[in-house]
Amino acid sequence: MNNPAKEEARKRIESLTETINHHNRLYYQEDEPEISDFDFDRLLEELVKLENAFPEFKKEDSPTQRIGGTITKTFETATHSVKMLSLGNTYSKEELIAFDERVAKGLGHRNYDYFCELKFDGVAISLVYEKGRLIRAVTRGDGYKGDVVTENVRTIRNIPLTIKDSNLPEYFEVRGEVFLPRREFDKINKERKERNEALLANPRNAASGTLKMQDSGVVAKRRLNCNFYQLIGDDLPINHHHEAVTMMEKWGLNISTAYKKVKDIHATLDYIEYWREKRHQLPVDTDGVVIKVNNYYHQEELGFTAKIPRWAIAFKYQAEKAKTKLQSITYQVGRTGAITPVANLSPVSLAGTTVKRASLHNANEIERLDLHEGDMVWVEKGGEIIPKITAVIKELRNGAEKPISFLKNCPECGTKLERNKGEAKHFCPNAESCPPQVLGRMEHFVSKRAMDIDSLGTERLRALIHQGYIRNPADIYDLPQFKDELMGLEISDEQYVKSSLGYLFVSLKKALYAITESITLKEIEQFLADHESMESIPKIQYFRDLIPKFNKRVEENTASVEKFLKELTFFEFDQIEDYVPVAVVIAVMGDLEKDDIENIKSASIHKSTVHDLITNGKLEFSDTLLGKIKKLKGNTFQEGVIFNMMEGIRNSISQPFPRVLFALGIRNIGENTAVLLAEHFKNMNALQTAADESLLEINGIGNTAVNSIKAYFSKKENLDTLNRLKNHGLNFELDKSDIQWISKKLEGKKILASGKLNHFNRDEIIEFIASHGGIYSKTVSKSLDFIIEGEEMGPSKKEKALKLGIQLISEEEFLQSFTNINNEKNR
Repeated sequence: MNNPAKEEARKRIESLTETINHHNRLYYQEDEPEISDFDFDRLLEELVKLENAFPEFKKEDSPTQRIGGTITKTFETATHSVKMLSLGNTYSKEELIAFDERVAKGLGHRNYDYFCELKFDGVAISLVYEKGRLIRAVTRGDGYKGDVVTENVRTIRNIPLTIKDSNLPEYFEVRGEVFLPRREFDKINKERKERNEALLANPRNAASGTLKMQDSGVVAKRRLNCNFYQLIGDDLPINHHHEAVTMMEKWGLNISTAYKKVKDIHATLDYIEYWREKRHQLPVDTDGVVIKVNNYYHQEELGFTAKIPRWAIAFKYQAEKAKTKLQSITYQVGRTGAITPVANLSPVSLAGTTVKRASLHNANEIERLDLHEGDMVWVEKGGEIIPKITAVIKELRNGAEKPISFLKNCPECGTKLERNKGEAKHFCPNAESCPPQVLGRMEHFVSKRAMDIDSLGTERLRALIHQGYIRNPADIYDLPQFKDELMGLEISDEQYVKSSLGYLFVSLKKALYAITESITLKEIEQFLADHESMESIPKIQYFRDLIPKFNKRVEENTASVEKFLKELTFFEFDQIEDYVPVAVVIAVMGDLEKDDIENIKSASIHKSTVHDLITNGKLEFSDTLLGKIKKLKGNTFQEGVIFNMMEGIRNSISQPFPRVLFALGIRNIGENTAVLLAEHFKNMNALQTAADESLLEINGIGNTAVNSIKAYFSKKENLDTLNRLKNHGLNFELDKSDIQWISKKLEGKKILASGKLNHFNRDEIIEFIASHGGIYSKTVSKSLDFIIEGEEMGPSKKEKALKLGIQLISEEEFLQSFTNINNEKNR
């Protein structure tokens, strides 16, 4: 090199790169930083300037690649080559010994050892490397597919962008846990507090939220970290998990040094005890220990249950517990009508978060605990995640506590609840019109592979159902005549809850905003975040005392909050932390009398939003008060949203008959079965009047499906809905173009594709099989004719297929059989 300046720049770039990598390693892997963040940032800035001036010296794994800056507006999804498994877990020594007995019985000997590693409280991630380069990072998602967050993961400084090794596989995958070290979490919260911003709840949630941020530049500043624990690849020269860990360490992947290979379950228990207290000294939160059978051949022999591996288990350390007061019980209605009681608690700090609610599962749990309203109770976080009441502190009872009588009527629709003999759950039998149950059916009806009305998302559907516009699919096609009424309808109901008797409550944030003037919603949010651990009444009292500091209409706002406090203590309502009765809020806003509050209270039962209350509550308010009430509302339908909804509804009318049939949601009639029925019977009337024998003639239709079809057509309300849908112009008859069969080569055959395909995505392979007369199945069963085996097919699916004797063919073999057909088509 003849240019001295260039040579000097090259040397400086190399020197800076080495120095920065050294400090990254000290900071992220050894937890022993030698320089300040300020000095580190100065080194990085110098490297950025030099690389910009001499781009020819910039390497693809330069530390400057970590600073981010890419904006990702939406995250794509990707299918995992091997399912990201969940683990069974235990809290007891006895269950661990029982696990060991199962392993010994499954293998038929005790010639095995275990690998122990700490279970970190972070976000699971899968990284794919090709030719040594990081090409994709995907979150766990549902275990089968997750979000692609590659640009954000590239900013994590202890994750190699490139790996160099003489024996590096062409393609491999590593899995680990992304986490936010405690010191970074504390640092971020300190800075947020100085800027008067809401504090982050805990490191795990912060890591999860950071990983899904749209701006990778912001992600880089959060200084996430990652520990790896699994290596996946073809023909790797390893037979044990500890060898995989050693190999990952050799490649520069960060492995927690807390791991240990142990000879038996007794040594495993020693490892667990060693880390029980010592884990709190680590820079990251941990909640347990993962124990794996070390030998891969033993793992393969032990196999899997339906959900978890038989060769691994997680031991969870006993959760932190805290004492608090049970204020009230409210009830949630699920989409199947199941009722879940929820305990409303005085705020208490537990495992780094403020807990205000806990699930009680069912009436049996309330009886088992002998719960009374007003009891002091012990609360734990099951697995340090889900709050639960574990016991009542009965010695602290003072006689003022009230026994709990389980709810008798649905809080959503008022229907009398039922409880089947031998079942723990109560349920609402009003499947036809109970809002949460209607929502599940409507979501299916408008879904992409059914009527495909993407402008009717869950929130919009929920709003339309809650406020009486939709009860069944036919109501969707009546919406255009109500489009003027929809203007101003609240879309989101997240700010609302219902009391045990179904009275409407609104968030304290919205209530304080509505009853005051000039104090901004942001100021109220900050106040509530700063005092999250206070109970509602003391919190409102403190807010009143702080009003002079806001310096905004002090006298008027103080009087309004004072009246609010008075009315809250005067009327009897369930206590629900962070929520207050809508009736009281409106009364304060309108300076109303006692009788008016009672009227509003009565009108608010079974109402879902303020808009619903005003529109359907048969109440009369002045224009001035109605104007003020707008401050209580959430987001509302606007002209553009309504226009898109109407367009989506109009376009869906042209969906073909098979999709209409699938959209109806007849039990046990999936997408492929709907296609079979449509092709065989040609129209809805023929299907409705078909005899059982005629239905059973179709390959793929069994007694279960027949019974479901008969049950659906036997209900008058379903027939009324079908008649209305037909009058709206939906296709109840098969058009020849609806099912475009290129050939009948696969007619009557049931096929599954598993693993990564090179020529099809999931929707494309389903449509391809259907276009040749086949039926696509989503599960491995005896009825399959064959499975198209893609790259990295899930081991559990493959194992089950081989046991059932199902033929496996490659994607290439599958396509080769269609060569002649495609040639004919292209002539």
